[in-house]
Amino acid sequence: MNAFDVKPLSGGVGAEVIGLDLDRPIDAATARALNEVWLDAGIVLFRGLGTSNERHVRLSRCFGELEVHPVPAIRLEGHPEIIRLANKGRTEQMTYRFEGREVVGRIPWHTDLIYTPATNRGAILRMVEKPAAGGETGWVDTALAYEALPDSTKARIEGVEGRFGFVVDLREMRFGRPADLELVDRGNVDYPTFPEVAQPLVWTHPISGRKSLALSTVHLIDVVGMGREEGDALLTELVDHTLDGRFTYVHDWEEGDMILWDNWRTMHMAFGSPPGQQRVVHRTTMAGEHRTGRLL
Repeated sequence: MNAFDVKPLSGGVGAEVIGLDLDRPIDAATARALNEVWLDAGIVLFRGLGTSNERHVRLSRCFGELEVHPVPAIRLEGHPEIIRLANKGRTEQMTYRFEGREVVGRIPWHTDLIYTPATNRGAILRMVEKPAAGGETGWVDTALAYEALPDSTKARIEGVEGRFGFVVDLREMRFGRPADLELVDRGNVDYPTFPEVAQPLVWTHPISGRKSLALSTVHLIDVVGMGREEGDALLTELVDHTLDGRFTYVHDWEEGDMILWDNWRTMHMAFGSPPGQQRVVHRTTMAGEHRTGRLL
């Protein structure tokens, strides 16, 4: 067995795997052990191990079948299971101004593909080229956030659905958007469109059975079947609770770092970096057949 150690990440959210040798084959026993860590921690750091696309894909395959991302423009040439996200070049991301500064590649708190009925299982992000400033990524453990809710709130939101849509321009966000947000440059990525979906505000993990909050502030629109005033107050309360810092891990990257996350119990955020600096990350995505939502 390919031995490794595990230690908690700072703040008690997530875990780090230490000592895994990606130059050796990952046998079935090691893969099972890694999956147990993932299921328990939700967010798993592999510091400095992502030195090649091949290592990245080899590790990713331990956690399930890899899927091809629905946006063709960001797929990595020669490796269709990897997407490339960069500030400059073939795929240039949007630039915004807020709080007196410009930032490229900022994607606020979200859950991948929550705007579809069946979200992906998880993903591994790898830092390929680190910018001189900024570029951090954050994760929120929404299972911990749910467990910290008062029982009265848990009862109130059980069975309640949120409406989610695919948002490209962050100025269209309804929750968590800075009041002074301005679009500076639209970038050059051609995004597809998706119909709106309804998702339960409380997800039950199909493997662990743990409950978590499904909020994804980029895509969250309102509460299905509830008036806007009442629904917005409820969602604001849940978002403020989830993002108060207690359930968050923010990673200051070094090149070669990889982070795995469970998309069925987390949100994540790209903080962005100043214009003119190159930041390149690669990502693999683990497919998921767990259907949580419904088309509207």
